[in-house]
Amino acid sequence: MSKLETNTIDNISGSSTLTIGDSNTSTITLKSGATLTNFPTNTPAFHAYLSSNQSVANNVLTKVAANTEIYDTDNCYDNSTNYRFTPTVAGKYYVYASLCGSTSDYKLYFSIPKIYKNGSEIANISNTFGDGAVYAVDSFVAVVADMNGSSDYLEFFGIIDIHQNLNESFLGGSMSKTAFGAYKIIE
Repeated sequence: MSKLETNTIDNISGSSTLTIGDSNTSTITLKSGATLTNFPTNTPAFHAYLSSNQSVANNVLTKVAANTEIYDTDNCYDNSTNYRFTPTVAGKYYVYASLCGSTSDYKLYFSIPKIYKNGSEIANISNTFGDGAVYAVDSFVAVVADMNGSSDYLEFFGIIDIHQNLNESFLGGSMSKTAFGAYKIIE
């Protein structure tokens, strides 16, 4: 095996492509602790969840107060006042939300998580149960959203119905119940 030692590898003047290896190369190994730079990233990104149950009125669209962050790479998610993600980098984002609705006294008839961009709904999924024996359900929705990197923002809303004028809850307490997140797609 030959060894090449150098400080800089550059492409030929007038060319915009630099190839390392050939069609027989399947692995490029870096030394332990090496850092690659100038690669695209999938940030900003965040994941937040509801730390405890959130009481909601029956059949009323309600913003989910996902207040506990697992991560927020660029501090773009407000987890204390308006529960919005306002990314500072333009691009396409994969956005997801999981709504766990529950009631202890009556059966659920539907659970609908909704994702909003700049105050308008861009995605929802509806689970309708009729008269079944459903007391809690987890509903998941996802969408790809174009964000301008300055003023565009995303929010998570939910609605559950038990056909009674009583209160229900969005279940919280762990990141696997009611949660909201997004990350930039590498383009």
